[in-house]
Amino acid sequence: MEKARIGIVGLGSIAQTIHLPILSKFPDVEIVTVCDLDRAKAQYIADKFKVRRYYNNYEKMLIIEQDLDGILICTPTLLHKDMALAALEEKNNILIEKPLARTTKEAEEITAAAKKFHQSLMVGMNNRFRPDAMILKSFITDKALGRIFYSKAGWFKKLNTESAWLTKKTQSGGGVIFDLGIVMLDLAFWMMGYPDVKEITATNYSHHTKDVEDSSVAMLKMKNGSTLTIESSWSFESTSDFFYCDCFGTEGSGSLNPFRIIKRMHGNLVNVAPVNTESPQSLYRKSYENELKHWIGSLRGLHTVISTGDEAVHRMKIVESIYKSAKRGKAVVLQ
Repeated sequence: MEKARIGIVGLGSIAQTIHLPILSKFPDVEIVTVCDLDRAKAQYIADKFKVRRYYNNYEKMLIIEQDLDGILICTPTLLHKDMALAALEEKNNILIEKPLARTTKEAEEITAAAKKFHQSLMVGMNNRFRPDAMILKSFITDKALGRIFYSKAGWFKKLNTESAWLTKKTQSGGGVIFDLGIVMLDLAFWMMGYPDVKEITATNYSHHTKDVEDSSVAMLKMKNGSTLTIESSWSFESTSDFFYCDCFGTEGSGSLNPFRIIKRMHGNLVNVAPVNTESPQSLYRKSYENELKHWIGSLRGLHTVISTGDEAVHRMKIVESIYKSAKRGKAVVLQ
């Protein structure tokens, strides 16, 4: 079987440290071209990973590279819509790093274009592909924990100084919610089975930022009676970065970081999770390896993508309601 021919646009830290090293080792993938506004960087990366062609102009790349199987977009969110629409119009399947867009309207435009041109659209939500997350999800799907009635998820991480664009709303769409919150929202929603949201109450803080929030706490009440809380922050004082996702069911509970699945057996609480000896760094890298394998498999026609554009639009609507609740200082009821 021929190799999947890939183009990568946006050669920042995530592309250089994750996507390129992983994809370059896949035997069924050929990285045909890379593109970045910084021509010297594009040339350097092409040489480093033995990529035959490089560009500093996205439109030129699309015109010349007519036989790509997929394009991976890793640019700042500001550029997602225009790049995605151009790639889809040229009949390219695309994987876009989260978030899909700055607004629901932009996300809907991208999703509509993918359907119009019959191309696949996947949004990078790598935490779904963590080995421990997939195991916990299988327990929940099999009803081993009963009915999930409460979940909580959060991510506290210092802002990378190389990612200053994240604090500029016109470029990123929002602050820590767009950087960390939407990731945990997606993970927890996936774990819970996508219940319909009834009401959202949120508070945002801007301790060290002016244009966007640097901390956020949100509570979502679902129509089925379950509840979800999401915390995200660049400014919580902590000695290290930390993320978690906890799910509580009527017959047990599950947690990520540390990984536990608790069931009551013979009157005692027992951790029934498979023994996990992998480091957080290993789980992080495997999440991307699994995500990229899944995307390549979809390009080969082995399966359809998960983490779709439609799902991303749904998350964007919830994110916008979180901002609306924080601004108004009261709950927002979803229709």
